[in-house]
Amino acid sequence: LITTYFLWDVLLRQTGDFAGYTHTTILTYVLLTSLLEAIVFSSRSYELADDVNNGNLSNYLLKPFNYFLYHAARDIGDKAMNIAFFVVEFTLFFLLIHPPFFIQTNLLLLLLFIISICIGVILCFFFNLLLGMIGFWSSDAWAPRFLFYIVLTFFSGAVIPLSMFPKGVYLFLQASPFAYLLFFPLQIYLGQIDTTAIYTGFAVGIAWSIGMYLLALAIWRKGLRMYTAQGR
Repeated sequence: LITTYFLWDVLLRQTGDFAGYTHTTILTYVLLTSLLEAIVFSSRSYELADDVNNGNLSNYLLKPFNYFLYHAARDIGDKAMNIAFFVVEFTLFFLLIHPPFFIQTNLLLLLLFIISICIGVILCFFFNLLLGMIGFWSSDAWAPRFLFYIVLTFFSGAVIPLSMFPKGVYLFLQASPFAYLLFFPLQIYLGQIDTTAIYTGFAVGIAWSIGMYLLALAIWRKGLRMYTAQGR
């Protein structure tokens, strides 16, 4: 966070404006990216692969509850802990650095910002479940998950805003689910997209959420037919 912050701080102090971002808005983008990563990316559902490979999944299948909702509840606890740590780090950062920070006062945009975060949380949850289901076919799910998260971090806007990519790449990413994890909520908070674009983004994000849920359900059912619970 500190490295990225000072990199943009130096760049924008010299140029004043870069790719549609002012000094204040880009630093706000960087700081809020850290918050959204703590909320959206944190998850325990990837442990599905471990449950499959060590046979612990059998214990959950015998219990009368939904396994997906069980992991969703665990994710909520994990996110709550990460947010608590972030608040402490963020407070210390503000006290020591005194960074410029854009505060959105439009209540409607703040509400839409929160809704967009919820869509990002749902999308990331299914991403993690799908990565965890690799365990049905492979004993090593860590390497694919690590590689995927490198791609996910870059194309979600955590490194640089997606609007700084070439136009063709930017339009492609807008149609993908990646943009709705971090970049889209941040654009709403900063007020850089209009209401029509926001509602269009909601439609795309919700469509991806439904599609990924159906895909996860189909792969889950197929994986269970192959599950043998070695060691149990």
